[in-house]
Amino acid sequence: MTVLHGDSVTLRPTVRGDVPALAAIRAAPEVRARWRGGDDLEADVEADLRDEGTRCLTVEHDRRIIGMIQWYAEEEPDYRHAGIDLFLDPAVHGRGLGTDAVRTLARHLVDAHGHHRLVIDPAADNAAAIRCYTKAGFRPVGIMRRYERGPDGSWHDGLLMDLLADEVTR
Repeated sequence: MTVLHGDSVTLRPTVRGDVPALAAIRAAPEVRARWRGGDDLEADVEADLRDEGTRCLTVEHDRRIIGMIQWYAEEEPDYRHAGIDLFLDPAVHGRGLGTDAVRTLARHLVDAHGHHRLVIDPAADNAAAIRCYTKAGFRPVGIMRRYERGPDGSWHDGLLMDLLADEVTR
């Protein structure tokens, strides 16, 4: 995969050398609450890198690692689409960098991979993520009830959002 350039961020394939910085970001309470992980977050990030069904891209801003964006593809022809997940360092939240990263990857998935539909599924109570994805053009599809187990073991709702190729901001 090539390096992708947004307005303010760069997305590049994640390499092993990125693991300590990404694990440190995942350890931030705001990120860990959503992405969780075991006692060894470096091992968790490395497991993401080994997952053959997920493509991991490191998000950089001003030559500094600020997070990771992942994508996967459903390749069944009748259901073909791509999905996105993202985490960013809380120190850069609220600056539009997440929106830039999502928008940049969305363009790539449509233009280079031919996806006609993209999905993202934030927790239904994650207002900041929902705002970010809405700014990138995603629209709510519906609530997925008891979709994901929280750190305390209880189930919580997720919001399915999608973006069609002809809705991608250019």
